[in-house]
Amino acid sequence: MQADPTRKRGVTDLVGSLPLIIFACVLIYISFNAPNFLTLRNLELILMQSLPVVLVCAGLGAVVMAGGDDVVSGGIDLSIPATAVLSAGITAVMLSQGWPLAICAGVALLACLSVGLLNAALVTRIGMTPLLTTLAMFVAVVGVNNVITSSRRIDVDHPWIVALRAQEIAGVPLGIIAVALVVAAIYFALHRTRWGLNLQAAGGSRDAAEISGLPVSRLFGQSFVLASGTGYICGFFVLARGSGSSPGVQDNLMLEMVLATFLGAAFSTRRVVTMWGAVLGAVLVAAISIGFKSIGVNVFWTGLIKGSLIVIVVALSALAQRGR
Repeated sequence: MQADPTRKRGVTDLVGSLPLIIFACVLIYISFNAPNFLTLRNLELILMQSLPVVLVCAGLGAVVMAGGDDVVSGGIDLSIPATAVLSAGITAVMLSQGWPLAICAGVALLACLSVGLLNAALVTRIGMTPLLTTLAMFVAVVGVNNVITSSRRIDVDHPWIVALRAQEIAGVPLGIIAVALVVAAIYFALHRTRWGLNLQAAGGSRDAAEISGLPVSRLFGQSFVLASGTGYICGFFVLARGSGSSPGVQDNLMLEMVLATFLGAAFSTRRVVTMWGAVLGAVLVAAISIGFKSIGVNVFWTGLIKGSLIVIVVALSALAQRGR
């Protein structure tokens, strides 16, 4: 006897929605135990804390859209948080040596784009698996940054960096406005340009895209460069949020990036990674992190919970994909 297609689709939709249901339950629990959690001041804090995660999620979302949402063989870039830390580290070191911010930013940009180009070459030219390639690149780039910064904290008080954290325009923090503009530009490039539509077509069905004559490998490689660009921009918000460059930031950033991006798939009717879904996922993850701190959850338990949520979210995404 064949399964009822309507019933099967309903079960698939439920499985795909479970990550949001789980997060909603966690947020409800936090709101009951932290009375000030839903105040406007705290919501602004959540948005400010989510800005670096939003940027790396936007980059990862572009790579997933270009390569497909299969975690192993599809689009994935785990090196973006390391690229962000490299951007922050180079900028912090050069600023501490008295270099102008423009020159610091230019050097950091060249370094970050080099990471993206190397990822693209290894994946599209040599044929390495994106997951292993970018994981290895993550480790290598963190090592380079540790050499540059000597694995020490470097304080940054440059007015432009501080402005990303403290400046407001019409009552809205400058950092939120800047990130919103960056995400809007990426969304426009991916959804309102011929290049972006071709990139999505390549990720939706590689075989069909190749038959239609699209340069699939080149488009996939370009998504890695775009992702490295988001990592570069994220570096300045890492400096702003932490008032400088600190070792170890990349680990939590990668954890939250993966969790938020694949959580965002639950916002899509097709249960696939989308740009806005990844952004909303980043805000939810930031809300969870701040919520746990407000109710006094130990930081080690917070890491364990986030890791468990990644397993759950990715497993449910795989089940929903199989159901489709």
